[in-house]
Amino acid sequence: MALLSRLRCITVDVTGTLIAYKGELGDYYCMAAKAVGLPCPDYKRVHEGFKLAYTEMAKKYPCFGFAAKIPNLVWWKTCVRDSFVRAGYEYDEETFEKIFRRIYASFGSSAPYTVFPDSQPFLRWARAKGLKVGIISNAEYRYQDVILPAMGLNQGSEWDFGVFSGLEGVEKPDPRIYKIALERAGNIAPEETLHIGDSMRKDYVPAKSVGMNALLLDRFKIPDAEEWRKSGAIVLPDLVAVQELLSSGKSTC
Repeated sequence: MALLSRLRCITVDVTGTLIAYKGELGDYYCMAAKAVGLPCPDYKRVHEGFKLAYTEMAKKYPCFGFAAKIPNLVWWKTCVRDSFVRAGYEYDEETFEKIFRRIYASFGSSAPYTVFPDSQPFLRWARAKGLKVGIISNAEYRYQDVILPAMGLNQGSEWDFGVFSGLEGVEKPDPRIYKIALERAGNIAPEETLHIGDSMRKDYVPAKSVGMNALLLDRFKIPDAEEWRKSGAIVLPDLVAVQELLSSGKSTC
């Protein structure tokens, strides 16, 4: 039996699958600093500082501080301040507050993101086929409430339900986030669900572990993709190829 005829639900990752960052982190930190009359911080140092700060915050207070009940703004303020400090920039409280507010506003808007041209058509195609479409993302509430709608990806027209780590208190690659998605879809069986993402560790492996069908996108032609294929994963370049695969009558993923 063709896979599409067996499916009742498709779940999709967000960043790297539906949307991507545009520009560099340093662009937004630079614009924020210049807006308050300061010179641009060094891009590389800020980027490296952010990676370290984010990793530490995510380890100490996962899911954007969900369990510790840390407000989203406070979580990000701590992370951004630490990013600057690690990069060698320490600002007084008033100056930092001005810089942070601009950075927080930027990343809570559509400004730093671009939507892939095949995202909206694919999601609408899947829903037109009678499939439920869910979003599974390691992201906070602004993805659901602000960013995805600003990118033209709206609940009710492009997707039916969302599972966001900052709202659930569980994040990929924990298989529980996939089980939550199946429940939210209406307790649809995992074998009747296909998950699409761009990470072997966070998307493919945990989705398969709960019994879902799964495949990976390699939009940026990364070296790891060849290893994914060798491990048995279906790896496609974009959602156009996914739609073609599902329409072709192939029976497994």
